Amino acid sequence: MDTGLEYAPIGILEVSPAGVVRDGNDAAGNVLDVDPDAVAGESIDAVFPTSVEGRVTRAFETPPDAELSFEEYYPELDRWLAVDIVPGEETVYVYLQDETEGHRREQRLASLRSDLHRLTIGNELIADVLGDLVEASTRKEIAETICRQLGETDIYEFAWVGERAVGSDEITLRACAGTTGRTLDRIEDALDADPALPELRAIEQGEPTVVESLGEDTSVPEEIRRAAFADGLGSLLAVPFSYGSSVYGVVGVYAAERDAFSERERESFGTVGEMAGFAVNATRNRSLLAGDRVVELTFRLSDSAAPFVAAAAETNARIDVIGVIFHGEELLCYVDAETDGRPLDGIVAVLTEHESVIGTRTVAEHDGGGSIEVRQRAETPLGQLLSQGGTVRSATFGTDIDRAVVELPPSEDVRRIADAITHRYDAEVLAKRERRRDERTTEEIRDGLSGRLTDRQEEVLRTALFADYFESPRGSSAEEVADALGITGPTLLHHLRAGQRKLLAEVFEATDRVADPDRSSTEG
Repeated sequence: MDTGLEYAPIGILEVSPAGVVRDGNDAAGNVLDVDPDAVAGESIDAVFPTSVEGRVTRAFETPPDAELSFEEYYPELDRWLAVDIVPGEETVYVYLQDETEGHRREQRLASLRSDLHRLTIGNELIADVLGDLVEASTRKEIAETICRQLGETDIYEFAWVGERAVGSDEITLRACAGTTGRTLDRIEDALDADPALPELRAIEQGEPTVVESLGEDTSVPEEIRRAAFADGLGSLLAVPFSYGSSVYGVVGVYAAERDAFSERERESFGTVGEMAGFAVNATRNRSLLAGDRVVELTFRLSDSAAPFVAAAAETNARIDVIGVIFHGEELLCYVDAETDGRPLDGIVAVLTEHESVIGTRTVAEHDGGGSIEVRQRAETPLGQLLSQGGTVRSATFGTDIDRAVVELPPSEDVRRIADAITHRYDAEVLAKRERRRDERTTEEIRDGLSGRLTDRQEEVLRTALFADYFESPRGSSAEEVADALGITGPTLLHHLRAGQRKLLAEVFEATDRVADPDRSSTEG
């Protein structure tokens, strides 16, 4: 080979018109992963690896008589090569350049553009879901809203929502949308029989579950893997609907691509799950407030998992729950304790040491007992009853008492709720009755007044009331009430003033003369 060609920066092969390699430089050997000294006498087919189009081989089926340029991907080398075939009088020159890095750079840019486009669409989609969830008034509407928005889109193939039956581990298909194919049928078959179903795992763990490759992930039931492969599905994301300690259901979202759900998408879908759980809980509460009839259940609670049961038994005191507020994943409880003259410290000490109690504070103390603020985890009998849409009408714990009266909307599966409590805890249903709300009951008066309040204002007012903030002298300072709610003192006072003005306006029928404090940017 000519010296100038030997040291050229690009790969060069000298080939006979019949396709026999005569010589090659070092650069060609590096590009083709061959020994340039060993290629002489070999056919071009033996020196060049196979490509999809096979253009080099085809070019020498007859002696080349015109220049030819192209780029091809060579799987054996995992490289893109730019090839120029230039015929001469007695020799055909084949020039080679490795263009792999340029192609990979373009692929990375295309992938980033695709991810950005997908993320933009996904964020808009999730924003629409959250907006529609605010308007949903029933659990059926919640399920259909999520499925419609996620399943009928270009970036996901289909979505389905399953709802957890109260008091059991069964999941019932509530809604679906999109091109479900055979996969949804196999999912329904697995709902009652296979705990390995990703959606069931998401419910059990209470957090999103991702399957990046449906066809290869052996943790997915085999029947579903086969159906997903046949339907052209590559990945899925299962997101539980959770509120506090309760998981109400799950949404399964299926995509055609493998590893379709980025970390940002997973976080966004986590927000959808929390919002859906909040919406389901809200529909249950609305059912209770709006109905003209309620179901009243009286429970005997003797389980030491309930901190008030344990404290009353150990101190021989009587404990009356006067207020319960669901605050995030915690319960904020206010109780009156009768100690027959013994110091309140004994009850406080027992409560503080209980595994479900996060913190306590003495609100007021007198000779016969006092009032206590108790922050506890929601995984207790009272917490479970509240999470199922119930309202604790009264709860008393002491010698041979240990009872709680709970109101539930008739639309709920009351039997399953009762079974859920009695199976999980040492509890027994003593009485059940359905009754019509009395005209002008305390509850209705309260509901009429609280209808003017935001959720935050009602939470602040209820907490301040139960904490004896409005007593004289006060049982709790503004700072102590704010600490219990995890907000600042000024924020607490703002919500108190706003709530008090709304309630006073309602009571004195002067709403037309009292400005809404929420609309004032100068409110302190």
